[in-house]
Amino acid sequence: MWNLKSWQGRFLPHPATPPERLRAYAGWCTAVEGNTTFYATPTRETVASWAEQTSPDFRFVLKIPKVVTHEHRLTGAEEPLRVFLDAISPLGPRVHALWVQLPGSFGPADLPVLARFLRHLPAEHRYGVEVRHPAFFDDPRALEEVLAPHGAEWIPFDTTAFFTTPPTSDAERDAWTKKPRMPLRTRALTDRPIIRYLGRDSVERTVEGWQRWVGITAGWLREGRSPTVFVHTPDNADAPELCRRFHAEVRARVPELEPLPQPEPIAPQTLF
Repeated sequence: MWNLKSWQGRFLPHPATPPERLRAYAGWCTAVEGNTTFYATPTRETVASWAEQTSPDFRFVLKIPKVVTHEHRLTGAEEPLRVFLDAISPLGPRVHALWVQLPGSFGPADLPVLARFLRHLPAEHRYGVEVRHPAFFDDPRALEEVLAPHGAEWIPFDTTAFFTTPPTSDAERDAWTKKPRMPLRTRALTDRPIIRYLGRDSVERTVEGWQRWVGITAGWLREGRSPTVFVHTPDNADAPELCRRFHAEVRARVPELEPLPQPEPIAPQTLF
């Protein structure tokens, strides 16, 4: 989540322990995607260390484990879900939302399953659902009607800028085969919209592609919403810097937006 090798010595100290890297990351950005929880549930002790390294207003958007969403497809996975919810409890208010990413094979016909799953989730958390079946975008009202009673958000993954032209690097070619080609969605359902955006290796093209989101995010802020935006590129090497640039562009339109923290300087690496 915050241990990318290419960030070490640039955005994060190196060498450093994982907690030290998280503390440094939190100086660059005020939210993080919890992708690692998709693959394995961390221990409560590990999660408690995350809480110690971040302020109470830092935002964790944690992905519910794949054993729940992909292997059990939201049915009969009460025990792994219970273990996960117990493990993340030390984060307290830092859990901004729990992220239900559904497999591409989970389509509109499965909406009753999703509705039943959402009904049984604890009310203490907020939830966001990311779908990857294109039929949901043909008639979005069906999914919206399932999410609305639970105050759950529809998390779009905007890959439209990425797929505009063919890849030009190994990282882009790898992402080309793995990332979903989803229709663009820009509507927020709740007061806490969450956006995932994928750019290109080129900073200029990445910035060009996010311009619509600068305007949309600024509009949400003026409406009193509290959006969270995650900026990705194929290798994510510059992601913390790009996130701060996105924030600066939004803040230029909404000056009352709180500034991001100032990151601590990273000492240069030495041989001795």
